[in-house]
Amino acid sequence: MKTICKGISNHSQKGEVLDMHFSSIKFNGKEIENNLFKLNNDNQKLFEISFNEDTLNDPIKDIRDAYLKLHLLSHKFVLPNTINLEGLFTILPNIVWTNQGPIALEEIDARLNESKFHGNNLYIRSIDKFPCFTDYVIPKKVRIADSSRVRLGAYLGEGTTIMHEGFVNFNAGTLGKAMIEGRISSGVVVGNNSDLGGGSSTMGTLSGGNDVKISIGENCLLGANSGIGISLGDNCTVEAGLYITAGTKVTINENNNTKLVKASNLSGLSNLLFYRDSTNGMVVAKDNIKVSELNEALHKND
Repeated sequence: MKTICKGISNHSQKGEVLDMHFSSIKFNGKEIENNLFKLNNDNQKLFEISFNEDTLNDPIKDIRDAYLKLHLLSHKFVLPNTINLEGLFTILPNIVWTNQGPIALEEIDARLNESKFHGNNLYIRSIDKFPCFTDYVIPKKVRIADSSRVRLGAYLGEGTTIMHEGFVNFNAGTLGKAMIEGRISSGVVVGNNSDLGGGSSTMGTLSGGNDVKISIGENCLLGANSGIGISLGDNCTVEAGLYITAGTKVTINENNNTKLVKASNLSGLSNLLFYRDSTNGMVVAKDNIKVSELNEALHKND
């Protein structure tokens, strides 16, 4: 399998690559094709490069590798957690992202000062290693209320709606229709017809010592301000305000006997309702008899 790519790269005044936009990608029988235009800026360059399958399995060696893999994820050519992203943070430089494109950190003071004397036409949106998803990819049948909260490298299924407090990191996302009013951390995948309520969160693997990638199945609901550090199967609900870590002690009923288990023992199981008993404070898991359903009108994002 050979991948052929064309696009444009932005460079610092020293010639260092700041970012790369892949206008054309031919990958594994799939293709996106956009025009290349003549350049008028000495800090921009056109490129045409090719990759083979080994590139996807190997650690990231340079910015070309990094931006190729982030584009493949956001164009939905590959699923999250299926390609090697080792070395990504080491390779990507910290960049000042502006309305005039990426600017190197050592150059921003002079550019900002110049802007103040010429109409304040420079606007700084963020200082980060990752750019905004929608600066490079416009997804089909997706709504994003605040595009600054979705990073390049996110994977967004058709019918996904991301509200203002929703956040999607790179190498993470949704596999179909979903309501995202919470946070999808790196490595986390959300199944079709699931709903992450306002302020809810999913535990990722970038910090905090967690090394297990979690997932959320289909028809699941995370209540407002809830969170999970375990995977959910299909048809699961987590009560608003309840955060479940792998070590949380959960009361279950097994063969008419009450039993206390770690939440990690329930990871990935389907048809569970997690809630906190208001009379004794215990976390309980029982059969979920109500299946979460999304409002069809909210996710018809044509």
